[in-house]
Amino acid sequence: MFNLSPIPMPDLTGKVVLITGAGRGIGAAAALALAEQGARVFAAHQPGRPCTVGEQDGVETLPLDVTSDADVAAAVARVADAAGRLDALINNAGMIAPIGRLTGLDSAALAPAFEVNVMGVHRMTCAALPLLEQSGGVVVNAGTGAATTPMEGWTAYCTSKAATRMLTAMCALELANSGVQFFFLGIPPTDTDMQGEIREAGLNPISRIPQSDLVAPEVTASVMAWLCGPEARALDEVMVDVRDDRFQGMM
Repeated sequence: MFNLSPIPMPDLTGKVVLITGAGRGIGAAAALALAEQGARVFAAHQPGRPCTVGEQDGVETLPLDVTSDADVAAAVARVADAAGRLDALINNAGMIAPIGRLTGLDSAALAPAFEVNVMGVHRMTCAALPLLEQSGGVVVNAGTGAATTPMEGWTAYCTSKAATRMLTAMCALELANSGVQFFFLGIPPTDTDMQGEIREAGLNPISRIPQSDLVAPEVTASVMAWLCGPEARALDEVMVDVRDDRFQGMM
């Protein structure tokens, strides 16, 4: 459907990257891609859930609940103690639940998505900012077209990701003199467990995309890695998308 493939990735030797939501899917693929390019990767995953990324050269896994101030502080402290620096933060942790028509949802049911998708990104960014300022680093926030396009059944996801998009813009505005670069990366429908939840709910056109037509997680992982590299420092845009002509021209 999208005919997308991974792009060439830069040499990231010596770079230190912290990525959330790295236990599976796009996050796990990104952790492996970054390590393959020479980065030292701290792959954070939700405590108590399976993590498909094992300890290996260049990758250290650590449990991290992005809704917990204590967990976030501990993760950033671990990076500082072990590596002494941080060059890139990839805020990949996210949730789509609950899926359902908005009139059938209690207002309180929307809170977890905002806690993870918005407050979690804010919490991680603020905690990591001192290290990122020292390195002139980058923050990549995992986005989606649903941040700008309403989709049936996705009130929690669309509204929280729209908030994350604006949060990224606010970071770029208010921290313009910090030396830190910010990106909100639009991601196409991808073959992950989240897409399985979408198919099962069957409430919108995205749910009807055949699994064989979904984008491989390695595609977005390669773009995330590229955004952590030197060529991306020349970009002026904050809002980018895996489907942009720039990236498709590299595929």
